[in-house]
Amino acid sequence: MNEARPTENAIRPTRRENYAEWYQQVIRAADLAEVSPVRGCMVIKPWGYAIWENMQRVLDGMFKATGHQNAYFPLFIPLSYLEREAAHVEGFAKECAVVTHHRLEPGPDGRLVPAAPLEEPLVVRPTSETIIGETYSRWVQSYRDLPILINQWANVVRWEMRTRLFLRTTEFLWQEGHTVHATREEAVAETLRMLDVYATFAEQFLAMPVIQGEKTPEERFPGAVDTYAIEAMMQDHKALQAGTSHFLGQNFARGCNIKFLDANGRETLAWTTSWGVSTRLVGALLMTHSDDDGLVLPPRIAPVQVVILPIFRTDAERAEVLASCRALVAALAEQRFGDGPIQAEIDARDVRGGEKLWQHVKRGVPIRLEIGPRDLAAGTVAMGRRDRPVREKVAVARDEFVAHVPEWLAEMQAGLLARARTFREERTRRIDRLEDFEAFFTAADEREISGGFALCHYAVEHGAAAADAVLKRLKVTARCLPLGAEPEAGTCLFSGRPSARRVLFARAY
Repeated sequence: MNEARPTENAIRPTRRENYAEWYQQVIRAADLAEVSPVRGCMVIKPWGYAIWENMQRVLDGMFKATGHQNAYFPLFIPLSYLEREAAHVEGFAKECAVVTHHRLEPGPDGRLVPAAPLEEPLVVRPTSETIIGETYSRWVQSYRDLPILINQWANVVRWEMRTRLFLRTTEFLWQEGHTVHATREEAVAETLRMLDVYATFAEQFLAMPVIQGEKTPEERFPGAVDTYAIEAMMQDHKALQAGTSHFLGQNFARGCNIKFLDANGRETLAWTTSWGVSTRLVGALLMTHSDDDGLVLPPRIAPVQVVILPIFRTDAERAEVLASCRALVAALAEQRFGDGPIQAEIDARDVRGGEKLWQHVKRGVPIRLEIGPRDLAAGTVAMGRRDRPVREKVAVARDEFVAHVPEWLAEMQAGLLARARTFREERTRRIDRLEDFEAFFTAADEREISGGFALCHYAVEHGAAAADAVLKRLKVTARCLPLGAEPEAGTCLFSGRPSARRVLFARAY
């Protein structure tokens, strides 16, 4: 990326000018990913993949701390397996990629053609409840075999018509947890426990405040009894579902024949759950914190927390400055932040200093240091922080920097979370009249970003039909019933029926 910096901002267009295009340009400028030659798929580039690896590392530790183990299950699912749960197959049928042949041979025109039909078509994994359920039916015989707490890191394929890098692609990376329990109570507790793991991860590592809630019936995972989600607000006021946890009841156990003998020797259907997050979190991270100069990364998830930019003119200066930089990297490695040593690197590439600096700004590195001969003589470093104006640089004594950098990184992490939470709170409304609801989601002009989170009374079991026309016109959906909200008697905004609590509405990705 050797482009010169524009006069005002590094990213064009700005968020206000064209948010959707701004999102794509931040991905390009930060070198996160690019469109693949395969329709709807993406190439995740090293910096983008390093962010995902950090997410994996943290989440994997959290899963194992809650008793889960990793395993791996097949990419291909026999079509008959998917048909075992009616709501499930109906929910995913339009998104399935299907393999029908297993051999290629030269055709009459010399091109390769599929030659050998499969006895049964194979669906490329859109999600794994059915294939894992078939496996669990063999693993589970007695109550002594329970609970089963398994997670897998994998890729899935859902044939999307409209794709957007990280947010919605035909193939994406994720983890999916699948558990089996002896009782309903244990399965419900697992569902909510993993939702809380996701919320903790989002807030403590991504600095992304989320609302935990139960999905309305029309938004449930196909085949689930209850679906729970974490919902975050992006900078264009839209909601993004950042993780889901499903209480599957006995639906999949029935379809997959997951039974066990209980302590009294009676054959009993098991209770199951599933839960997952994906590379969509990279898009969520971008849209929560980034600005018109590029990506902004919370320090706890950044692949590099400190980048050192050496400045020199002569070979002698180069040797002296680089030696000092290497010593500084070693000193920083002795300091801890979060759950590990501070990650620092030296960028000694033969690239102009201003160009190099702006590359790291656009990549979102939390702290930038410039070190030249004058800094060595003064015993200082010139520090720039990604949560401050780009042109703001502060001279800090080298030893002071090493001593205080964990504190400053923690301050940045907390500040990003506080800023995002304030942004969400300022754009959340309690609305009791339909005309106010419509006004909230209607922009005064094309440049204005309207909406946010609307908390409204909604007759969950009866309000969908009455709300349908209004919600479709405004492109708004019922996101969730927030957990922990106090019961509150009211009247459904759309149907006029009695309502016992408020539901969160928003436009969404």
